[in-house]
Amino acid sequence: MKNVHSYWAYLVLLILIFAVVNAIIGLVQKKQFTDKDLRIGLFSLIVSHIQLLIGLGWYFMSPWYKALKSDAGEVMADKTARLLAVEHPIMMIIAIVLITIGWSKHKKKTEDSAKFKTFAIFYGLALLIILSRIPWSNWI
Repeated sequence: MKNVHSYWAYLVLLILIFAVVNAIIGLVQKKQFTDKDLRIGLFSLIVSHIQLLIGLGWYFMSPWYKALKSDAGEVMADKTARLLAVEHPIMMIIAIVLITIGWSKHKKKTEDSAKFKTFAIFYGLALLIILSRIPWSNWI
């Protein structure tokens, strides 16, 4: 399960980076928001939600969750254990929430630039959060 979560994360990062760059380009160049842009945003939403489900499944089977349950004080005192047991899961959930909010908000916009701007802001913030809390030393 850990390997699936790790490898799927590459896909999530690639798609999310592509979605953010596409939104910024669309905003800067004042492009028309097309079905292609909609699908990029939707695909980002879907792969990130799948990653969340895989991650939650792995988390509740992981040694970090078991350690947190048995001795939370020790986990919180150890920087690496805290990242894996607390910071990473919470921040990834926040990132997925931002992606979901961005998707929902873009649907209510009528102007193309507003749709691109919504994706750029919410998906971009989610990308920054994800990059800040990836356990790089443990990643495959």
